[in-house]
Amino acid sequence: MKKGVILRFRVMALLAGVMSLLLWFVELPVVYLLDNPELAARVKWIPFVHGYIYAFYVLTAIHFAVKARYSVRQMILFILAGTLPILSLIAERRVAKNYR
Repeated sequence: MKKGVILRFRVMALLAGVMSLLLWFVELPVVYLLDNPELAARVKWIPFVHGYIYAFYVLTAIHFAVKARYSVRQMILFILAGTLPILSLIAERRVAKNYR
């Protein structure tokens, strides 16, 4: 498999993981637990950026799974890995370990 496909997946998995962590542990607590509209306005960009990055993560996960000839089940697991903060980082580590 070409290194570009692996590198693209790894970068997107890391970005999706970091943005998911920011969403879950910065934006959501600020908006729903703190009563500070000024602070909430400062983190308003996080869900938008997370949404775009997750969409690109899904496309790269599908592209990687097809190139790696993974089953549909494995492809779906890679896509779902982007929904939980740490799971996409774990998926990235496994890909890095398996494709050195």
